[in-house]
Amino acid sequence: MKILMKGNEAVAEAAVRGGCRAFFGYPITPQNEIPEYLSRRLPEVGGCFIQAESEVSAINMVYGAAGAGARAMTSSSSPGISLKQEGISYICGAELPCVIVNMVRGGPGLGGIQPAQSDYFQTVKGGGHGDYHMLVYAPSSVQEAVNIMYDAFDKADEYRMPVMMLGDGMIGQIMEAVELPPMKDPSTFPKKEWATDGTGIGKNRRIINSLYIEPDVLEEVNHRLFKRYDMLKEKEVMCEKYLCDDAEIVIVAYGTVARISKSAVNDLRAKGIKVGLIRPITLYPYPEKIINDVAKQDCVRKFVTIELSMGQMIEDVRLAVNGLKPVEFYGRTGGNVMTPDDIVNYVLAKEEK
Repeated sequence: MKILMKGNEAVAEAAVRGGCRAFFGYPITPQNEIPEYLSRRLPEVGGCFIQAESEVSAINMVYGAAGAGARAMTSSSSPGISLKQEGISYICGAELPCVIVNMVRGGPGLGGIQPAQSDYFQTVKGGGHGDYHMLVYAPSSVQEAVNIMYDAFDKADEYRMPVMMLGDGMIGQIMEAVELPPMKDPSTFPKKEWATDGTGIGKNRRIINSLYIEPDVLEEVNHRLFKRYDMLKEKEVMCEKYLCDDAEIVIVAYGTVARISKSAVNDLRAKGIKVGLIRPITLYPYPEKIINDVAKQDCVRKFVTIELSMGQMIEDVRLAVNGLKPVEFYGRTGGNVMTPDDIVNYVLAKEEK
């Protein structure tokens, strides 16, 4: 049965059903409905909700709860995620599973409260210090956000790393009909033999740590992490291709912008222009091989990257295309959101030149 839910609340409910039992956060628009919802919902299932005194405190509480074996999460929006970056790097260094939600707002600085995609670099290129990555998803609908969040804790546990959902104000605030999955039974979750849950006392002490003074030891940690990231590239890449088989122009867009772009593709097809769409669902690992394979098609003349930013994902599109075809950019910023007509008019104007 489908029910009508706001995106933020649907994400929160999916987290509970996926096994989340600990949330630590701090208010910031446009993600506020996530902690608001969980403040009521988590106690109903025996979970823990804490509104921390700051974003810095919240991410370190996630570190502690994850280290003790809990399925823990936090959520925030852009400037709040910036404040969490040091803690995120520590969590990655300590190899702890958790889930982080970023409902992106415009910047830089405090910016505005309207939707944006300008946290792409921060999210997929690290953001904090050191060599690390997270498994990053970018849903384009509330239902997809629910599906991703439901399995995010399983993925985090499997790879012992943070999973981030990169949404935006539109995903968080729109209301759509969703089908909620069943509640997972925490007693069925795999036992975490590494967790500091009080059972590793004595000679086999369990230690959660991200400090490695010896260079050779730290180097080995980095190599171990990157072997895990290679596994992500082999097993976890997710991407949607739409009307790419005969496309002459290929749009690349993610999240809610991909929905807008799909409407533009349909409108351009109706005008006789063969346009396709590639929608990365995982931003890390990025679907570079899929994009490169499309770039090798003889029919493709160029790519157009569409973003709510001044152009960030375009760098990964260019790397994936690897010089085979030109890559153009069209974007809006400041909280402004393009319409399908804006994209259609951009493509038509370029075709007329």
